[in-house]
Amino acid sequence: MTPWRRPFPPQPLVGRSGAWAALLALACGLGLNGSAQTQRQPHIAYLYPAGGQQGSSFKVKLAGQRLDGVTNVYVTGDGVTASVLEHIKPLNGRQIALARDRMQNIQRALKTTPRAEPTISFRNELDTNRVETLSRAAAQKELEEIRLRLLNPKNRSRENPQLAEDVTLQVQIASNAPPGQRELRLATAAGLSNPLCFRIESLPEFAEQEPNEHRAQASTIAKLPAILNGQIMPGDVDVFRLRIAQPMRLVVVVRARELIPYLADAVPGWFQATVALYDAQGKELAYADDYRFNPDPVLFYEIPYAGDYFLEIKDALYRGREDFVYRVTVGELPFITSLFPVAGQVGQRASVELTGWNLPVERLELDLSQQAPGLLPVTVRNDALVSNPMPFWVETLPSCIEQEPNNTRSSAQAVKPPILISGRINQPGDCDLFQFEGRAGDTLVAEVRARRLNSPLDSILRLTDAAGNLVASNDDHEDKAAGLTTHHADSFLSVRLPADGTYLLHLADAQGQGGPAYTYCLRISPPRPDFELRVVPASVNARAGASATLTVYALRKDGFTNQINLVLKDAPRGFRLSTDRIPAGQNEAKLALLVPMLPLFHPATLRLEGHAIIDGQEIVRPAVPAEDMMQAFAYHHLVPAQELQVAVLPRPRLALQGKGPGLTLPKKARPKG
Repeated sequence: MTPWRRPFPPQPLVGRSGAWAALLALACGLGLNGSAQTQRQPHIAYLYPAGGQQGSSFKVKLAGQRLDGVTNVYVTGDGVTASVLEHIKPLNGRQIALARDRMQNIQRALKTTPRAEPTISFRNELDTNRVETLSRAAAQKELEEIRLRLLNPKNRSRENPQLAEDVTLQVQIASNAPPGQRELRLATAAGLSNPLCFRIESLPEFAEQEPNEHRAQASTIAKLPAILNGQIMPGDVDVFRLRIAQPMRLVVVVRARELIPYLADAVPGWFQATVALYDAQGKELAYADDYRFNPDPVLFYEIPYAGDYFLEIKDALYRGREDFVYRVTVGELPFITSLFPVAGQVGQRASVELTGWNLPVERLELDLSQQAPGLLPVTVRNDALVSNPMPFWVETLPSCIEQEPNNTRSSAQAVKPPILISGRINQPGDCDLFQFEGRAGDTLVAEVRARRLNSPLDSILRLTDAAGNLVASNDDHEDKAAGLTTHHADSFLSVRLPADGTYLLHLADAQGQGGPAYTYCLRISPPRPDFELRVVPASVNARAGASATLTVYALRKDGFTNQINLVLKDAPRGFRLSTDRIPAGQNEAKLALLVPMLPLFHPATLRLEGHAIIDGQEIVRPAVPAEDMMQAFAYHHLVPAQELQVAVLPRPRLALQGKGPGLTLPKKARPKG
């Protein structure tokens, strides 16, 4: 039999001796008697900084709760290693009393024991029948640790429980670590924490230095492009001096809500960052508090001449807290503002027109011959800099491009469903009309993708007959798969046609807006039943030989109601599901994930699939890991994660045992059984 190895081997924690750590553990009652499934999951609220440069080593601060016994750090992808340096948790009343008692016992023993004696003896504060012996050096060291802990300002009770505990990490990023977004989790005595966004970048990184609320205090950034990191506290304003050597087309990209999508106890539910650019005399040159419908702002400005400029970052409502974390990329960055067309057919080629700032090309050829249906992120590279990704929708349906003029019934563009149309609302007040033939009793589906393709269009759809009589209409339609969306502005119609004849589909902007960026993809077709899956949570904890509860959500499309069979794909030995299906017509299933009989040294990454029969063919869809996140005290969203990770922990022991001082529970404190 393979010898048992302790999962998540502990890393050294600064300032905690064995006896002092044991005292805290005993006072907390960390006997680990319950199963991991019934314990509340460890939670981290923020990381700062929330990323770093390739080839760098730096400290990361984070805060959270239920982080007792934090040991390891897990980051998805390759090239990143991290270790725990320190964990500080506010002491409760019993812990403070025990610490003071222990301090007094040690001090009394030091005073009453002759100095010639190398050791001291004193009664244990938990069990007065037990005598402890320490060397004088060990006693002095422990006294200092207790004193520092009791005096530590972080020992106070926190106003926000979700920020109650502080952890410091040492992070090392390899020079060849692939850039992009990762996920970071902590491993604790109770298992894995939730994942948080952690970015790997190639640009130099700078951290704000407080105080920096005024231009005279601003940190100087001597060379661009660069990434600026900071935290906004209540009423805080952060100012950076940008030393710009020549005229440039400056782009400022803020990541704030992207790092922490939802705050459960804040309105509107995220850090609403604003950014402003000033010249050396303090004149405001540009300001942004969002980017179209995205809360994270992007600022564009043509710098006319070299000199010092000042960048100001704050919260729109002057709120702030430790979890108001930002990363701002500044420089002459390539940035795509729109694509056209925005959709294409599998197996074809697409010639895409690009609009934006600092782009090396105005047109891009996309080869869709090997592309699967779904979203294709489109980027361009300008020297060493890579642009923001813009989504391009790929479908199996025949595709075409909207042809102007088509804004009246007499000029409506004739199409033959099923079809995928790329179009745009060219100017305010514009309306695009599409004409097709329909038969009585047929079900027609019309679906707009615009906001889900990063377009500012707030679409509205109207279906009329040839005489202009309204058959159906829709403004907004919720897509639960879009977990970062709070205004579901894309339209959707599913209607049974009342008669044979000609029908007109009208597409416009609900706010009467328009312009070159107001692009859309319109599907007109019979129903195409399909589904997506989300599995919650993305971090799962279970005791060896036990189980953990998962919830799998079925996001059904176009009237799909069939049963979905669930399969663990290439799972390590010992993992299996108690329930292997989502019944027909149901939108979710709770199931037990059964785990191996022996604990695992590292978390296991699992993949879950859904299999269903649609029109006589088996369709397979991945179950995307997700976190159920609360926004502003009330609203819940399924926010996708990168991986589904499972920690299999040791079974609880019947009693705490140990050889060092303070590690053995007295009889009255030992768990029964």
